[in-house]
Amino acid sequence: MRQFLAVLAVVPVLASAQASAPIPPKDEQVAAAVLPLPEAMRAGARVLGYDASGKFVTLREGKGMVCLAQYPKEPQFHVSCYHESMEPFMARGRELRDAGTSAAQVDTVRFAEVKSGKLKMPKDPAALYQIFGKGYDPKTQAVTEGRRLYVVYVPFATGASTGLPERPRGNDPWIMLPGTPKAHIMFSATMQ
Repeated sequence: MRQFLAVLAVVPVLASAQASAPIPPKDEQVAAAVLPLPEAMRAGARVLGYDASGKFVTLREGKGMVCLAQYPKEPQFHVSCYHESMEPFMARGRELRDAGTSAAQVDTVRFAEVKSGKLKMPKDPAALYQIFGKGYDPKTQAVTEGRRLYVVYVPFATGASTGLPERPRGNDPWIMLPGTPKAHIMFSATMQ
């Protein structure tokens, strides 16, 4: 299960929604999108979501963190926020998916673009916060059966460069996708 969630952690939201999906009002999308962040970071985050026609747009400008609103066609609740230094990588993934690139090929393309220098990765670690759940109540901002996931992207990091294991073990942090542009430290939300 943890590996499945980790894969979702690095898959950006699709770039557009179908017009038939109910699109929540902008203020509801913003409130839900920033939930994964620590409270002190929520007011300043940039939020991307959907306009009334289902087009993927900037709902609120901000700095520091970028938050993605719930994709309207997804039955499960899922919102995520990541450091703005990851936006070129994440935006490229959305662009490729929107153009019809298969999920299996998105990282192949992005990794090649990073290697060629076309796509820049951050030089410093970059955090990502997520919440997954069965549902969400916009009136109470309560997530039904919510699970949090935290990662810190450290492009090209390995177990040897960080001193962390490259496979999960209990609730210990570990490096997922070591040696790749998408290398990141996985943290369990149950760590104390």
